[in-house]
Amino acid sequence: MIAIGISTGGPNALQYLFSQIPGDFPATFVVVQHMPEGFTEMFARRLDECCALDVQEAKSGDLLVAGRVLVCPGNRHIMVRRMPRGDMVVLSDSPAINGHRPSADVLFHSVAQEFALSSVGILMTGMGEDGAEGLGAIKAAGGHTIAQSEETCVVPGMPRAAILKGYAGKVLPLDNLAAYLVSHYGADHARPERSDAHDKSEKADKAENNERASVSTPRA
Repeated sequence: MIAIGISTGGPNALQYLFSQIPGDFPATFVVVQHMPEGFTEMFARRLDECCALDVQEAKSGDLLVAGRVLVCPGNRHIMVRRMPRGDMVVLSDSPAINGHRPSADVLFHSVAQEFALSSVGILMTGMGEDGAEGLGAIKAAGGHTIAQSEETCVVPGMPRAAILKGYAGKVLPLDNLAAYLVSHYGADHARPERSDAHDKSEKADKAENNERASVSTPRA
């Protein structure tokens, strides 16, 4: 379970990151990108077109499955829950936190509570301090925490806040982040080289399976 909080400069940074991660990556990404309501669905589609991962705007009840990226809709919070039917995301209309809805802190605190030692939190480019305390909660729960290096951020406020508080276990430049994730949280053994066509074919099959696996509930 890998949670990402990101704001200013996020669209380009996420496109760069996800384009370097293979479609068979054995974990789920849940993303809070500060973005207005109505824009996140199009943003998720754009990301989906440029990478081998299955990227979609999140709906309550979407399952956390390997190789999937769930982008929180604008003007809603997103949390993760471990349920008998499977690990999933839940959306909420609760008040803004740190002036933001969605808030990275809301996501990170839920990740710390539900996944603890098996959680990874990443705080990337953005203005303000949203996500810093939540990253601290993941670290306190025994999870792994990463901050994007300030020099590779468009605006370094969010990762800087976590770094200054001592909550970032690792500080990485954007161009090293994907390789780090693949080497530390990817497949346990080396696999043969895979072609882009193979990844796209696998992605199509995975999307069909995920569609059957996804459980969605309407917005309250």
